[in-house]
Amino acid sequence: ELVRKGIPHHFRAIVWQLLCSAQSMPIKDQYSELLKMTSPCEKLIRRDIARTYPEHDFFKEKDSLGQEVLFNVMKAYSLVDREVGYCQGSAFIVGLLLMQMPEEEAFCVFVKLMQDYRLRELFKPSMAELGLCMYQFECMIQEHLPELYVHFQSQSFHTSMYASSWFLTIFLTTFPLPIATRIFDIFMSEGLEIVFRVGLAVLQMNQAELLQLDMEGMLQHFQKVIPHQFDNGPDKLIQASYQVKYNAKKMKKLEKEYTTIKTKEMEEQVEIKRLRTENRLLKQRIETLEKESASLADRLIQHKCSTRYSEDFVLQLEKELVQARLSEAESHCALKEMQDKVLEMEKRNSSLPDEENVARLQEELIAVKLREAEALMGLKELRQQVKDLDEHWQRHLARTTGRWKDPPRKNTVNELQDELMTVRLREAETQAELKETKQRMMEMETQ
Repeated sequence: ELVRKGIPHHFRAIVWQLLCSAQSMPIKDQYSELLKMTSPCEKLIRRDIARTYPEHDFFKEKDSLGQEVLFNVMKAYSLVDREVGYCQGSAFIVGLLLMQMPEEEAFCVFVKLMQDYRLRELFKPSMAELGLCMYQFECMIQEHLPELYVHFQSQSFHTSMYASSWFLTIFLTTFPLPIATRIFDIFMSEGLEIVFRVGLAVLQMNQAELLQLDMEGMLQHFQKVIPHQFDNGPDKLIQASYQVKYNAKKMKKLEKEYTTIKTKEMEEQVEIKRLRTENRLLKQRIETLEKESASLADRLIQHKCSTRYSEDFVLQLEKELVQARLSEAESHCALKEMQDKVLEMEKRNSSLPDEENVARLQEELIAVKLREAEALMGLKELRQQVKDLDEHWQRHLARTTGRWKDPPRKNTVNELQDELMTVRLREAETQAELKETKQRMMEMETQ
């Protein structure tokens, strides 16, 4: 009852250590050694320090003493509990402890809170304990505030949207420090039960307003209105929280139900994972079969094309064979004709004169060629005579022209002589033409 009314500020550090049994912990001696080590979470811790109580004098200055000791405690715990390492909400709890006590004592108290007050389970990466708290708190709302529960469901306003920080920081990020510290006093004495009580009391006191709001309006109400409702003093909130009916046995029952649900979900997840794996393997198998089917289809098409080409090639060969046979028949006919011609030539050759006749014909041919030569010589001589007579005749004409102009008788004699020379010349020309004609006849006969 004294703790519920509030622990005096000057005794808070000692009382908190007594409540959680954090005095003389062996791990306190390891603190200085832990600070010399390097933690993989150092960058994350440095990043979040400036966002932890940014308006508090002890922490608001960069690289201040408050930020440095906060970094030291968070780093040391991240090395002690490597599974949890560092979680942002835990910095607010450590910051509140450092406002009350030195860093070594704050480190020991924080270790006890994590181990004995379910905080370690809340801050695990899986956050399974946080899920359990959300389930239990939602069941309490459904039982004690059914109308508000239905409204939350209709607006898809899930419990984790407003209540997660309540459990992770024990209302340190929700209410001002004086109110949050009073709630933390009770948490040190009674554990997470006070979070369920205060949370449900807050909803009861704001039910009427929340029922009039949609999701966005409710979020604004939780962020801006509720934190300042109890600025005049936390007693009203503390009294209201202990009017809430909290059944520890029912909470244990809800824990079992949640465990069963999660186990079933895990089994379903395992089954879903197995089915997805099997589905992926089947898809891969289908893809493989489709590729094989496509390959077989291509091979079938190629085979059909090859078969068609082979059929066309066979038809072409058959046509060429027929053509070859026709050519062979024609060649046989031509060969037979040539053989007949050879026989005929042989017969004609057998009917030709014998060698004596050939010799006689050759002698006659020689004689004909000799006569031809004599005729050519005679023709040449005649042509020369004609030429000589023509020249003689021309000279004669040249001498007699204009010489004899005396009596007519002399002219008559001259005319007769001229006519005689002309006749002789014509006779010589005629004989030459006759010999030339005979020569042509002989040539024709020889051919």
